[in-house]
Amino acid sequence: MIEFNNKYRSNQSEIMDDLDFQGDEMKNLLKDLKVVNKWLGGNNITIEGIQQLLKTLPKNKPIVILDVGCGDGEMLRICSDFAQKHNFTFICIGIDFNHNILALAEEKSRMYSNISFQNVDIFLGEKLVPNCDIALCTLFLHHFSNKEIERFLNVLITKSRLGIVVNDLHRNKWAFNLFKIVSTLFLKTNTAKHDGLISIARGFKKQELETISKNIHYQKSTIHWRWAYRYQWILKKNV
Repeated sequence: MIEFNNKYRSNQSEIMDDLDFQGDEMKNLLKDLKVVNKWLGGNNITIEGIQQLLKTLPKNKPIVILDVGCGDGEMLRICSDFAQKHNFTFICIGIDFNHNILALAEEKSRMYSNISFQNVDIFLGEKLVPNCDIALCTLFLHHFSNKEIERFLNVLITKSRLGIVVNDLHRNKWAFNLFKIVSTLFLKTNTAKHDGLISIARGFKKQELETISKNIHYQKSTIHWRWAYRYQWILKKNV
């Protein structure tokens, strides 16, 4: 039974957090997630955040984009397409702790010479996190406790030159119930239906993000609510 608590973040585990998660179920889950993101326009939130951090930069210099918890590399491919369309040069690096999903990411990104992937567990190998201009955390932070998020973002802000773009879920009962309906109609895998509900239950209230932000050094935060029940949190490097 998946529980929702409006006051507190859930600590229930998602199936896809298992290192052994692989095979057809993994591939079908990623297809389901892509459908949801495309339908709800969720990836645009990350692109808008990147544009905010790029405002003062010239287009003639390469920009290193680091996607943390990159999954199958979907976000980096979208970033690469955006860069090509708007005359930026992006060097895209994806890191994830699941080697199975990275194998799929490399397969799907083989036509993108500017995208590479690294198998890194951010909590066991903080020194292995690459330096970058902009770091992305898209639907990633909700997998962790607030203390873990604080620890990781303090590492990531030192690794980034311009800042961090976070795109994550608003914990909301309407969103929880709406996902039940949407997942029944449009999602094929039981894993996507299960993990989607837990993801929302593990999502954030704005006040929680603001509290976390106070414990992240060398940055100035802006947090905005976005459709559909997302938060765009931009941590601009401030040194």
